[in-house]
Amino acid sequence: MSSQPANGAGSSSTTTVHLAFEKPLLRIETEILNLESEQRATGRDLSKDIKEMRARLGKMTKRLYAHLTAWETVQVARHPGRPLVTDHIKYFVRDFCELHGDRYFGDDHAMITGFGRIGPHKVMLIGHNKGKDTNERIRCNFGCAHPEGYRKALRMMKLAEKYGLPVVCLIDTQGAFPGIGSEERGISRAIAVNLLEMSRLRTPVVCAVIGEGGSGGALGIGVGDRVTMFEHSFYSVISPEGCAAILWRTGEERERAAESLKLTAKELKKRDLIDDYLPEPLGGAHRDPPAAAQTLETYLVNSLRELRRFKTDTILRKRYERIRSLGSFFESASAKAKARAQESAPRRESRTPRSRISRGATPLTS
Repeated sequence: MSSQPANGAGSSSTTTVHLAFEKPLLRIETEILNLESEQRATGRDLSKDIKEMRARLGKMTKRLYAHLTAWETVQVARHPGRPLVTDHIKYFVRDFCELHGDRYFGDDHAMITGFGRIGPHKVMLIGHNKGKDTNERIRCNFGCAHPEGYRKALRMMKLAEKYGLPVVCLIDTQGAFPGIGSEERGISRAIAVNLLEMSRLRTPVVCAVIGEGGSGGALGIGVGDRVTMFEHSFYSVISPEGCAAILWRTGEERERAAESLKLTAKELKKRDLIDDYLPEPLGGAHRDPPAAAQTLETYLVNSLRELRRFKTDTILRKRYERIRSLGSFFESASAKAKARAQESAPRRESRTPRSRISRGATPLTS
């Protein structure tokens, strides 16, 4: 990646970090900067040329981002300028009151929780926090939560259930922290308990993947009545690097692994693993964070309004049905009926070879 001053399509900042596949955009942006500098220095009117270059930049950005590979999508989801949970809180969560601690071990800074208002709705907000600068990222463990983080999240969910408030979960993590201390304090059990409790939480739950959605770390706050993700985020059982290291014994196969994992929003929607995905500003959410935040806010407000119409028992029933029907395993209703018929058909009993009986072997009986 390279960092150059640029005003990309829809950019709200003066500095953009460019990914490897964005080199064509960097060249055009550099030309625009040179034209602007020349215009200021000489006083010549180059506005027509600048306008044409900006139009060219917009077209190329649109074409480039319309055909991202899975690995390029992963890179965009990890972009250092991508809006984090703290950015979204700043943009559209009013009266946010952060709550701390799991009342058992400590306060995990990788998981942020608290009361707030989104549109007309009072909510309990829960999200992974990666941190903005180096010191904060180290303090937040780069968004990889420990068991106390997931226990804190569950404590807040129960608090929301007590007061009849909906829960909003913003997912952005590589995965739960796999260190020794995390294992000693029961990270797998903490996530498993969250899966169980979220599946029967007696209040609406809306989940959104805003960046990385990695492994059990994402699932630990990812069970809900509505699950969405941004267009250039990803949601996967493992990171591409981890998958490549396991299957091919080298992280160099990460691009191949990303394609195989089917981790992009379009692939997940196609397989009915998410309800929908949210469009991002041209060139990714990092080029226009306020616009991305507005899109997310609109989705959350509409989803919460829709869920508020149902009784609690109806919400639980629909959530159960949603979880039970996740993913597509049959091509058609006839294929499904055929598979059920095969499952219900009596199995043929295996015949005991004569050779075993002749040698005095005794057939096993139940």
